[in-house]
Amino acid sequence: MKELLMIGIGAALVNNVVLSQFLGLCPFLGVSKKINTAAGMGAAVIFVITLSSFVTSVIYLLILEPAGMSYLQTIVFILIIAALVQFVEMFLKKSMPALYKSLGVYLPLITTNCAVLGVAIINVQDSYNILEGTINGLATAVGFTISIVIMAGIREKIEYNDIPKAFQGFPIVLLTAGLMAISFFGFSGLI
Repeated sequence: MKELLMIGIGAALVNNVVLSQFLGLCPFLGVSKKINTAAGMGAAVIFVITLSSFVTSVIYLLILEPAGMSYLQTIVFILIIAALVQFVEMFLKKSMPALYKSLGVYLPLITTNCAVLGVAIINVQDSYNILEGTINGLATAVGFTISIVIMAGIREKIEYNDIPKAFQGFPIVLLTAGLMAISFFGFSGLI
């Protein structure tokens, strides 16, 4: 149990996928304008990363590795992730059309979000079993959600501030992301 907790804290805070590993920056920068949209994207990413971590771990550990076909892991992982994202997209289109519309092009981009594929590959590289891989995926997705919601809150607040012309737009967002990364570095003492 202690090891699972360490994996979870490490993935969510210490090795935050966005602020420490710099994976998944496209939706992080593109969808973090409003808190509601960021939270919706975070929920979709939590679902996709957690489920893909479980499914890719099962397929890798029970099929690819015993059959000696671990060289196919990237292709298989991409296919699994693409199928899961299509499922999420169909679900949101039917049940939450407002959120589906607000996420726009960033929802299908979860398929190419390197954070999702990165977690599946990290699970294999760190030799996690199915439970550890799923916990790592869930914690990584929660860390992504924490990061994107914090960034959205900051962006909503700085929208009305008097910012020098040279820093307006993406420059201030990138500076904010850098400061967030420095602050998350403070969590490195937890584990």
